[in-house]
This record gives sequence, C-alpha cells and structure tokens, in this order.
Amino acid sequence: MRPLIHAELRRLLATRMWLGTLLVAALLGGGLIGLLAVIGPENFDPPMPGLHTEAGVRAVLGFLGFTAFIPAAIGTLAVTSEYRHRTVNFTFLFAPDRWRVLAAKLSTYGFAGLIYGIVLSSTAALALFGAAALRGVSLGLPTATVIELLARLAVAMGAYTVLGVGMGALIRHQVAALCVVIGYLYGAELLLMMIPGVRHLYPWLPGGATSALTDFTAVADALSQQLSAEPVRLLSPLAGGLLLLGYTVLASTAALLKPMRRDVI
Repeated sequence: MRPLIHAELRRLLATRMWLGTLLVAALLGGGLIGLLAVIGPENFDPPMPGLHTEAGVRAVLGFLGFTAFIPAAIGTLAVTSEYRHRTVNFTFLFAPDRWRVLAAKLSTYGFAGLIYGIVLSSTAALALFGAAALRGVSLGLPTATVIELLARLAVAMGAYTVLGVGMGALIRHQVAALCVVIGYLYGAELLLMMIPGVRHLYPWLPGGATSALTDFTAVADALSQQLSAEPVRLLSPLAGGLLLLGYTVLASTAALLKPMRRDVI
C-alpha cells in the first residue's frame, strides 16, 4: 500500500495543479472572508447582523461552506483523469488489486483535501481578525470559538475531497462526474429546500450535515423567510459531523467495490 500512496503523492506533486489549488484556497479564504468582513455583513442586501454579534461572525465564516465543490471536484478529477487519459490501464496492470489503488487515492486525496482546508481556514482567520482590527470592531465570538469553527470547516473540506474521489470512481466519465458533483453541491440541495415536504430532508443531506457541523444557518433561515415557512431544524454539530463522516465512508466503500466489477474501457 505504501508504494501506491507514494506514487499518488508523486502524481499529485508532479504538476502545478496542487500549487494552483492551494492558491485558490488562500484566495477564497483570505480574499472572500476579507472582503465580506471589510464590507461588513450589516451592509449586505438584505442586511445581516454585524461582526460584533455572534450571528454575524458565523454568517461570514459559513459562506466558505459553499466552496466545498472545489475540493470535491479535485477528488473527482483524481479518478476520472486516469480514465480519460487511459493511464488507469497501466495503474491496474501495476497493481491488479484495484481496491488498493482506490484506497491509496482515497488516503492521498483525503490528506490533500485536509491540507486544502487548513490553508483555506488559516487565511480566513487572518483575514477576519485583520479586517476586524482595521475596522476597530470586536468580534462577537471568542478567538477560540472562531478557530474551532474554522477547524471544523477544514475537516469538512477533507471529507468532500474523499466524496469526490468516490463519485469519480463510480461515474468515471469526467464531464458527467463534474456536472453531477458541482451541480448537486452548488444547486440541487438549495432547490430541494424550496420544495414543501422535501425540504425537511435537507438536514440529512451532505450540505445540511456541513451546515450543522459549521453552525451555519443563514441561508436556510433566509430561504425559510422567503417561503414563509418554518426554519429547517439542523442537526447538532456533532451529529452533522458524524453524518458527513458516514457519507464519506459510504463513498469510500462504493469507490473500493464498484470498480472491481467493471471492465476498464
């Protein structure tokens, strides 16, 4: 297993994609959060609580959860690129036990997704504290709580990378897999929240689990107000984290089992 993990690491570091990915994480974390914090959520349209409140800080940090499609797409590309360029044939010839190949990818890209999340969260913390100091605003949450929320977000990014690997192994066609992953994460769950009856399933979906884990309810509450409906009750942070872990285990198991029963074409 160790040689396969080393091979995946070398494959990952052999291109500039990893450097570009970390740059994107830094730009999203530092740039997005810095911009939102400097503008101030109280100046949004519609306005939201300011950074001097707990709800305002949670709302600003919670927007990073909507960038989870990026690590998910990276995990998807890790598998589908091999099928697209036919390198998977040589990979499976070198390691006939396909489950070991997929296990190496899951381990490598799960770790890479966690590093992505750490960079994202670290730059977001620097931007948030820097913007608050620049504006002379005292944050509505203690520093330790802010760091805890960002640590949860980093873990979620690692989980979404593994989910992407699982979807890539199941679908294999690169464009189709990316459309499913990005389309679902970026739009499908929000659309489901607008359907009466079905919207109560949202807490049990990956997006709802992530919102629970990161304590971000601003979007769900806003949609409930627009629809004049009761707010969706999310799970506790612990339950949300465990549910997201369950989805990760399910995707990993599917990634390990399904390719062993299909021919490589």
